[in-house]
Amino acid sequence: MSVKERKERERAERERLIVATARELAEQQGWGAVTTRLLAERIEYSQPVLYSHFRGKREIIGAVALEGAVELAAAVRAATSAADGPRERVAALARTYLDFAERNPAVYDALFQLDGGLAYAREDTPEPLKDAFAALLECLTEVAGDGVHPGMFTEVFWAALHGLATLTRAGRLRPEDAGPRVELLVDRLAML
Repeated sequence: MSVKERKERERAERERLIVATARELAEQQGWGAVTTRLLAERIEYSQPVLYSHFRGKREIIGAVALEGAVELAAAVRAATSAADGPRERVAALARTYLDFAERNPAVYDALFQLDGGLAYAREDTPEPLKDAFAALLECLTEVAGDGVHPGMFTEVFWAALHGLATLTRAGRLRPEDAGPRVELLVDRLAML
């Protein structure tokens, strides 16, 4: 291994460490606790080293969001591929999405609530974000209905899931009713 390759590998490892530490800290204490000073202390590198990877917290949030998008897409695809039939696939998608939001609140916030400097719904949207949407679209295209644009149907279904996730996390909806809400969403919005 050349010196250049070793340095590139070490740089990538430091970057993964920064993102993992930010994510862990955000999941434990919220994004307000994530500062470059605290991250530098936790990873045992100086702040200038941290800034050599990310210009600041915003870019770190963006990196966590991209990592989360990859995980969300994989979870949705795994759940929907294991389901039998359109109704079961859509229900699996909904449950998986809501479970992801509940189990990973800081990552969910990085993806959908906080400014991570990422472009959404544009040509320059990063591939992990496009792929997360594609994972939803793959499942929902078959149930969009005649004359309904599958992408638009996916946006509306996603918006409903996001609303349920956000309102439940904020304590505005009773968590014990999560199952019936998913059934209602699948039966009425997806008309399955």
